[in-house]
Amino acid sequence: MEDQLKRLLEAEARAQAIIDAASSERQRMLDEALASTHDNEARFEAGRAELRAPLIKEAHSRADHIVAELTRKYEERQRGLRDMAGRHEQEAVEAALSLLLDPAV
Repeated sequence: MEDQLKRLLEAEARAQAIIDAASSERQRMLDEALASTHDNEARFEAGRAELRAPLIKEAHSRADHIVAELTRKYEERQRGLRDMAGRHEQEAVEAALSLLLDPAV
């Protein structure tokens, strides 16, 4: 009986050692996976900035082009309005002079 009890205690000790080794291995694997994940995230973040740079440059270029085009159109429209105002001013002056010179009109 003592021999069986001794074998049982030895088996329990071996089982505990296996459990402890498996637990240590599990923790080591988890630590490696976490470190790998952090490394991958850092590389992704660094790569993301590199990927965005040309897109941002292109967006700025397009925005500059659009601003230049809108400025050109605004200036054309402003010139047209000034020309129209000048014509209408001349017409108004002529109409006012006409009224002043000939109130019957």
